[in-house]
Amino acid sequence: MKNVRLLKKMAGILVATTLMGTMFVGCGSTQSTSASKDDSKTSTASGEQMEMWTFVELHAKFYEEMQKSWNEKNPSKQINIKFTVLPYDDMHNKLQSALLSGQGAPDICDIEVGKFPNFLKGEPQLQTFDDVIGPYKDKIVKSRLDLYSKDGHVYGLPTHVGATVAFYNTELLEKAGIDYKTIATWDDFKAAGQKYNAATGKYLGTADTSACWELNTLLAQQGSDYTDASGKPQLNSPAMVKGLTKFKELKDAKAIGTVPGGQPDKDEAYAAFNKGDYAVAIMPFWQMSRYVSYMPDLAGKIALAPVPVLEKGMPRSVGGGGTGTVVTKTAKNAALAKEFLAYAKLSEEGNIKIWQNLGFDPCNTDIWAKNDKFVKYFKNNPFDVLNEVKNEIKLIKSTEASPAINNVLTTVTLNSIFEDGKDVKQVLDEAQKQVENEMK
Repeated sequence: MKNVRLLKKMAGILVATTLMGTMFVGCGSTQSTSASKDDSKTSTASGEQMEMWTFVELHAKFYEEMQKSWNEKNPSKQINIKFTVLPYDDMHNKLQSALLSGQGAPDICDIEVGKFPNFLKGEPQLQTFDDVIGPYKDKIVKSRLDLYSKDGHVYGLPTHVGATVAFYNTELLEKAGIDYKTIATWDDFKAAGQKYNAATGKYLGTADTSACWELNTLLAQQGSDYTDASGKPQLNSPAMVKGLTKFKELKDAKAIGTVPGGQPDKDEAYAAFNKGDYAVAIMPFWQMSRYVSYMPDLAGKIALAPVPVLEKGMPRSVGGGGTGTVVTKTAKNAALAKEFLAYAKLSEEGNIKIWQNLGFDPCNTDIWAKNDKFVKYFKNNPFDVLNEVKNEIKLIKSTEASPAINNVLTTVTLNSIFEDGKDVKQVLDEAQKQVENEMK
């Protein structure tokens, strides 16, 4: 496919792509364009009858296309899937009730990463994929399989990596005499930010208050998380204090500033980036689609790079968001359903379609070396950056405590630190108490 043709296609479809499907682990986004109506369709193909629920219409279209491909390649294993698109909350609630009662569940279903822990409580009423992932296991980013696993068993197949990277506006940086390639640590970022602010009066990066993309990276770099090994909140951990203290230092030095909308993935933020008010966004890889769709004037100016670290040698990326696709315990032909999903979500062919049709960075790393022809918008090849950090993409867990943690951090904590200038340790102690109270 030619570059121009693909970008035109991406610009059209990605405006409607759900952000719920790419909700970040531990902290959820408030922006969503997921389907809000029932949309049931049945394939005309003959074969094993199955039912699939999803909350994203584009996901249903993707699976329809993969079903057609599967049936062409497997004449003796034909499948006929009825796809039903339901509103986000309705679908997850309906699935939970069906699994608890043992009646009415679909054979296959999408589950958004923030909801996934609810379906792993006790004995999961989901099939494991242990028997079908073998041929792909060495090619799939391990942390994305871990995200949907419990006790060493994989219960869901990932949709994308969501690897967090830095998006640099090279045109703005060059005018200020800054080379983004020299920025390896947050201290480097601070020095560049002070230089940039002195030259332009504007901020190099953002201090996010309504999302935790940046905070995810600061924790992952230190091998930490929002919860401990048992799933209990640890919002006042040394790693949290160290990470947010560093970012408050960047804010005080005017290297970063709060952004309209509270994070780069908001309409208000798109306008600010278009105007050149900020030169860097630290975001998951899928932010590429937002640049193509909402910031077309920046084409040819944006370069991707690994995220700065607190200390050299630390991992430079973390996975952000996702949707895991499952086969339920009551599925009529679980073996065939799992085999199909492994083909759709783990194979090279399926991952190419995930990139082309959904605009997500594929989990199969074999694809990363083959997609340079698809991206013409960016100054460098984004997949070169993915390959550079492929062994450094860490995991932030999604747990039962995640919704409460997200709410406290994105409505109180980050605003208190970056807008009100309050003491980091004190604010985090208060956040810890609040979440503990909510979890009682």
